[in-house]
Amino acid sequence: MKMPPLTPFEQAVILNKGTEPPFTGQYWNHKEKGLYHCRQCGTPLFSSDAKFDSGTGWPSFDEALPGAVKELPDADGLRVEIVCAKCGGHLGHVFRGEGFTPKQTRHCVNSVSLIFEKKG
Repeated sequence: MKMPPLTPFEQAVILNKGTEPPFTGQYWNHKEKGLYHCRQCGTPLFSSDAKFDSGTGWPSFDEALPGAVKELPDADGLRVEIVCAKCGGHLGHVFRGEGFTPKQTRHCVNSVSLIFEKKG
């Protein structure tokens, strides 16, 4: 998937590890079936089947596609950052043990870090 150049806001989040405000991103309340890809490189990251409503204002997924997401200690020392395993683009953070789903995992992702491909 060929990706267009990043906008300044996309650069601020994806390259400089920023965060979009909650309840503002294109995908936080998105319900269509399909795949969410990395906005920077186009790699498939998450299936809509793993998406759930966490009430946090960001897209939440209880699992990533195998090998698609890499976890790194966050600079704040408190959280775990998630990045695209292919290009290293910042996606958001992963949280465990919150009880939202049986998988006990919430990949909290910035909408601006994603691009959606509708199923079919």
